[in-house]
Amino acid sequence: MKPTYIPKPENLDNIQLSEELNGLVEAMAKNVHEVWAQSRIEQGWTYGPERNDQLKHHPCLVPYEELPEVEKAYDRDTAVGTLKLISRLGFKITKES
Repeated sequence: MKPTYIPKPENLDNIQLSEELNGLVEAMAKNVHEVWAQSRIEQGWTYGPERNDQLKHHPCLVPYEELPEVEKAYDRDTAVGTLKLISRLGFKITKES
């Protein structure tokens, strides 16, 4: 029997993002959604007003701009967590002029 898995994510509570990186969050969130949606569609999922795993219907298979705010927040949290982890690991992101 496998032991119980206990996730141990990096503690990112003390990591603050710069204004420049905060501006990147929305673009990353949109791309997170696009990648997720593309993967679902490739797996045979289509839009449906309610999620149905047997029929492979999902209400979030819409453009990012049409998502409910709670779903956008999930994607933003993923983007923020990714940017904070990059910073925590000592990497720097810079924008070329």
